[in-house]
Amino acid sequence: QVQLVESGGGLVQPGGSLRLSCAASGIIFSGDVIGWYRQAPGKQRELVAAITSGGRSNYGNSVKGRFTISRDNAKNSVYLQMNSLKPEDTAVYYCNVKRVVPYSSDYWGQGTQVTVSS
Repeated sequence: QVQLVESGGGLVQPGGSLRLSCAASGIIFSGDVIGWYRQAPGKQRELVAAITSGGRSNYGNSVKGRFTISRDNAKNSVYLQMNSLKPEDTAVYYCNVKRVVPYSSDYWGQGTQVTVSS
């Protein structure tokens, strides 16, 4: 079983920055992909960014060039540096672990609110 705890959300002005953290407890396998998703009111949950243990990452189109995901395998932690924030980035951000081997699983954190507003 994996438990995920997010932190770092809050209220920020447009153009500002925030850094989200996700700490995973339990066993994290090297094949696990850890990522961030977000869900705004009335919208579907969408991928923000994801990263492998080897450091390969991918981003949602709306955040490319503004957000950076990083991973510390020794600490079982993932971070999301968010720069040049826009009001449309306002959402609940969720940490996620996707596992294929040795068994398929999908773990979610409780979410952290990010609000971008003046």
